[in-house]
Amino acid sequence: MDTWKRRAFGYVGVLVVSMVAFTVAYQYGMARFEGDAITGLEAAQFIVETYTTTGYGAQAGWDSQLMLVLVMVMDIAGTVMIFLALPVLAFPAFENALSTTVPTTIENGLEDHVIVATYTPRVETLIGELDSRGVEWVIVEPDRGRATDLYEEGYDVIHADPDSSAGLRAANYTDARALVADVSDQVDASIVLTAKEIDESVRVVSVVEEPDRARYHELAGADAVLSPRPLLGESLARKVTASVSTDLGSKIELGEEFDIVELPVHRGAEVAGRTLAESGLRERASVNVIGAWFDGEFESPPEPDSVIEPGTVLLMTGRDDQLQRLADLTRAEVRRYTSGETIVVGYGEVGKTITNVLDEADLPYTVVDKNDALDVDVVGDATDPEVLDAAGLTSARSVILAIPDDTAAEFATLVVREESDRVEVIARAEESESVQKMYRAGADYVLALGTITGRMVASAVLEDEDVISLDTQVEVVRTEAPGLVGHTLGDADVRARTGVTVVAVERNGDVVTDLGPDFQTHQGDELIVAGPDQATNRFTEVFG
Repeated sequence: MDTWKRRAFGYVGVLVVSMVAFTVAYQYGMARFEGDAITGLEAAQFIVETYTTTGYGAQAGWDSQLMLVLVMVMDIAGTVMIFLALPVLAFPAFENALSTTVPTTIENGLEDHVIVATYTPRVETLIGELDSRGVEWVIVEPDRGRATDLYEEGYDVIHADPDSSAGLRAANYTDARALVADVSDQVDASIVLTAKEIDESVRVVSVVEEPDRARYHELAGADAVLSPRPLLGESLARKVTASVSTDLGSKIELGEEFDIVELPVHRGAEVAGRTLAESGLRERASVNVIGAWFDGEFESPPEPDSVIEPGTVLLMTGRDDQLQRLADLTRAEVRRYTSGETIVVGYGEVGKTITNVLDEADLPYTVVDKNDALDVDVVGDATDPEVLDAAGLTSARSVILAIPDDTAAEFATLVVREESDRVEVIARAEESESVQKMYRAGADYVLALGTITGRMVASAVLEDEDVISLDTQVEVVRTEAPGLVGHTLGDADVRARTGVTVVAVERNGDVVTDLGPDFQTHQGDELIVAGPDQATNRFTEVFG
């Protein structure tokens, strides 16, 4: 029973008891002190008139002092009960009448939908992917306040407990395409057990925070168990290892002689500070620059006069040997010949993965964390300049911020950049919306856990899409485009209408990379497109 109902029942109880008590007292007083024997009903009428302030002139004119005192007490009690009725009954009733009522069950017969339990900022990427493909979804949210906020913002949400059979049935689980559980490792396992007890045929995808717990989710019956945090850590660490080795980092192989690579431009690199035209990347490395991230904004294709600053992320296509020559141009000379020092801030699951990758590459590092642990070198808050100084910021080449709090990571980025304008800042973000702010704070490369999680889940629940770049800023998708069949890329104006670049086409087992404006797509072609998540979603909406 909620607070309002308890107060209402309490108020009604006090009201009834007081009216009965005053009825008995008034009837007795009239007979004892005024010599006027009245019935109980007449006494009750007088009490009702007093409490409702409707008047009682017919019985006025008491002679006894005690009766006058009793009447005054009743007058005061009636007035108090009226004023108490406003905050206890009237105001909550009006508030409930005007407030949003969140549905507790699906009422429109939803089928072949995706059930998301529950809402976190990480599901935004997934929702975008589902919307672009016309796949319906519903969020099952147990928190009433959060469910109300989501409902008012236009989300398809029901207020129910996804950990219960009733909650999943309310979301029409038996007719769903898939269920996604992304709450916590223990709650997700319970959701999986509940779901499989209802219907084993529905696909259940579980997202785990700690990879060691994945086997328990598999034992519970999950059809797919995803662990995005280690993948995020590996991606962030590769940005350091690729800058001091021959490793290309986030390379996507599309054929025997055709790759896509995402290369951050490091401070002190040969091409840093030059325009794209002045860099001569195409002429010197024979590669295609299909896109670039400038301070978190993606341009495809980038303008020739766009300046390549440190932190610019180039999206290139070409053969492995060509891309390798390009990588040398994006690294600083000092980075090619010395490993320097890397500061890893945050020693959770992501931070531990980062240090494992650095160990494999034999690169030295210093771990900073608020909590003392066996492998933590400096204990303290990374937003404190003295802590960073103790970690060796003045001599470090890179700082990897693996902090799970976006606000703290943004502030730490500002502090690091203020203390050193030459160190490279590679940052983790929880929410995709925080990426732009971290770039504005001075980060050189940012990757969001929400982006990786959304892509991984979308690949697990959607059969008609293959996301082949889970851990890069740019999403690369292999998909069919029925709306493009029979049209040339130039006539369809794909890039202007959607913001993506068609980088290759798989046709009859071959990968076609020579795609001019006159290239015409055929039935059965699978297109490989690259761009921001929102752009690839638009491509699917327009041509999918």
